[in-house]
Amino acid sequence: MRVLLKEILDCPPDAAWRAIRSPAVFAEVSSPLVRMESLGDEGFPTVWESGEHPVALRGLGLVPLGEQIIRLTMATTRPDGVRILRDTGRGTSGSLAAVTLWDHQMAVAPDPAGTGKTLYRDQLVFRAGPATLALWPAFWAFWQWRALRLKRLAPTWRLDLGADIPLA
Repeated sequence: MRVLLKEILDCPPDAAWRAIRSPAVFAEVSSPLVRMESLGDEGFPTVWESGEHPVALRGLGLVPLGEQIIRLTMATTRPDGVRILRDTGRGTSGSLAAVTLWDHQMAVAPDPAGTGKTLYRDQLVFRAGPATLALWPAFWAFWQWRALRLKRLAPTWRLDLGADIPLA
């Protein structure tokens, strides 16, 4: 099954690219529906890097959903300027282990209308055997929630770190 989103985010593409690679932003857009905890020795990085990142997820911060490996790759050299963050991880325990295929891609590019904003595309392809059809509404609803949160947060994303600190 597939879940698709396409939105214009009110921020420059570089800021959106940094944001979608941030565990803190992932936690913010998922909250309060899903809470994520790092299972890595070092905890969460400031910015996701390519590789595997073990996490535990809880529904509404209370109900254990299980553990999963977030397996990230990044495509940043496309000639059309599109940058893609791709997660092909897998659930390793709990209800997350029922998902047998997970292919989540988030792409950012300049808004084709030339507004300086970001064209954001998000696609999830998943399979969970006989439970696939039953899981689709939950994933669809969660993706809609994430989209609303992304749109609300995007105007606050900046690349000039420290810009929000008042000058003395």
